[in-house]
Amino acid sequence: MANSYDYDDASFDSRYARPPSSGQGGGAAAELSYDPNFVPDSVKTFVVHLYRHIREKNVYEIHQMYEGSFQRLSDRMFRENPWPSVEAIAPYVDNDHVFCLLYREMWFRHVYARLAPTGQQRVESWDNYCSLFGVVLHGVVSMQLPNQWLWDMVDEFVYQFQSYCQYRAKLKNKTEEELQLLRQYDQAWNVYGVLNYLQALVEKSAIVDILEREKDGLEQFTATDGYDYEGGTSNVLKMLGYYSMIGLLRVHCLLGDYHTGLKCLGPIDISQQGVYMIVIGSHISIIYHYGFANLMLRRYVEAIREFNKILLYILKYKQYHQKSPQYDQILKKNEQMYALLAICLSLCPQSNIIEENVNIQLRDKYNEKMTKMLRYDDEAYAVYDELFTYACPKFITPSAPVLEESLINYNQDAYRLQLKLFLYEVKQQQSLSGLRSFLKLYSAISIGKLAAYMEVDESTMRTILLAYKHKMHSVDSDGKIIPNADIDFYISEDIIHVVESKPTKHYGDYFLRQVLKFEEMISELDRVKLD
Repeated sequence: MANSYDYDDASFDSRYARPPSSGQGGGAAAELSYDPNFVPDSVKTFVVHLYRHIREKNVYEIHQMYEGSFQRLSDRMFRENPWPSVEAIAPYVDNDHVFCLLYREMWFRHVYARLAPTGQQRVESWDNYCSLFGVVLHGVVSMQLPNQWLWDMVDEFVYQFQSYCQYRAKLKNKTEEELQLLRQYDQAWNVYGVLNYLQALVEKSAIVDILEREKDGLEQFTATDGYDYEGGTSNVLKMLGYYSMIGLLRVHCLLGDYHTGLKCLGPIDISQQGVYMIVIGSHISIIYHYGFANLMLRRYVEAIREFNKILLYILKYKQYHQKSPQYDQILKKNEQMYALLAICLSLCPQSNIIEENVNIQLRDKYNEKMTKMLRYDDEAYAVYDELFTYACPKFITPSAPVLEESLINYNQDAYRLQLKLFLYEVKQQQSLSGLRSFLKLYSAISIGKLAAYMEVDESTMRTILLAYKHKMHSVDSDGKIIPNADIDFYISEDIIHVVESKPTKHYGDYFLRQVLKFEEMISELDRVKLD
């Protein structure tokens, strides 16, 4: 198993860095003085203003309060305690049912991010999401909310489902009270319920039709970032449906169903500019899960291409998100995607689709490990194990436990299965690395001569050649067979003819990069004041 990185349930894929005292002795002491019914003046002001801005559909002010004020108040006043209860703040917002649901959604997200949620709180959060999505699906919602908040709703919904599956699978040290809670609320965070809500949001929003009409020039969706500036209609259902397609991709990746995950994402064309790029969290999440799914389906070139694009984007723009609550998560996903890119390039070397800056970063981080992975010995498998363990999603077992049997932890069973399948694939490609090295040296070579070089008989050599053809091709989402290798071959009369793809030289891109560098240098020089 992995040695440098651990598949750590406590920290892996956590939303935010948790304060050191959270959930420890200091947190317990703070809970004794916590009064859920006490509403500080600053919180009163916050909820009153937020409620007014939501009623006025002032998206800019809502975003400022959601991203700024809420985080600042949490840092200053609620580092170790929950926010005041929804019953306490309800009188200040006219007991508005929808606002109270939105407040509780943020309340539970704060508990997950900074504290340790109890089993009861996990169940109550599920009930709140059911009520909130029920209102969106079956009620009349007229408000406009920032895309960041709507993305966070879907993202947190999937995260809490994942967290509950892990919590439920750790039975060994559960108290009788916790076990009774699992028995009583056996439908909470049920996988079918989660998938049904996400799919219902996609269908009810008609987002697939909207994206199709946009392709025909009949709809303005991407140009307005999903908002309706003229008609003033709500963007909530439409954007929740859009982000739910990304949520479905993520859920299916957690379940190991990569084909279905990519199919759910089909209406979003990630090769084009899209609304998913407006929020950095959704941009990173969609590419991370899309790339990982393609890696597991042996579509290495597609995975490499998308990892390269997002890593270059993060490299250029991450400094603009340093004050964002998601900054730590951005950096973590960035490191994980470099690890996945190293795996892809080791299994399927590609020299012509990696940007120079990304390649420099990759070599700085993983050059030694990538050299080891090309050898396919025990040390190489250990490196593959290590990087996969560090970079893979936190797989889940969706089925509820059988509480009448012996209580054991099975929270890592899904991960071990996916790791086993991945390493089995790596093992199958063991002989292909040596074959590729020889094919790079020749334009034509007989099967017998190549078999002698590789110290195998001709029959085995033909098997290896067939394996190379199989492993270096995959089936895309349209059912077409696509090549992955940068070196291909065909056989005529027992002679192997090698066809090596020539990298396309993008002279225009090179000159554009140099022009931009010179423009930056000139602007820097213009700012220099000479005495």
